[in-house]
Amino acid sequence: MLDTVMGGYRTLVHFLAEITVDTLELIGIFIIIVGSFRALVQLLIRLRTKQPINIMIELGRALALGLEFKMGAEIVNTVIVREIRELLILGLVILLRAILAILIHWEIKNERRDEKETEMHARSKADSE
Repeated sequence: MLDTVMGGYRTLVHFLAEITVDTLELIGIFIIIVGSFRALVQLLIRLRTKQPINIMIELGRALALGLEFKMGAEIVNTVIVREIRELLILGLVILLRAILAILIHWEIKNERRDEKETEMHARSKADSE
């Protein structure tokens, strides 16, 4: 009796984990697609209006958020891993995605700093004239 209940429980957990993984993956992909499209539209608008172009922050945010959802999916995926080899591969995927997320956050931070420095330089130049 207990074996039957535990077997059903394991099946339910496995099923819910698979649905969660697929859902989180889709959300991450959707965010990356929409964010990339928005960044492209901003680029085209700014090229047309001759405004300064800096879409790195917008695109970086979308990529970072999408990667966060995809990493969440990988973490949930650890529930359904059966072999140590699969777990090692999954760990490497999580590590690579974490490194990518860190690099994207670092790039966004640098872009913001550069943007602020450019604005301050332009202001000080305008004030001196």
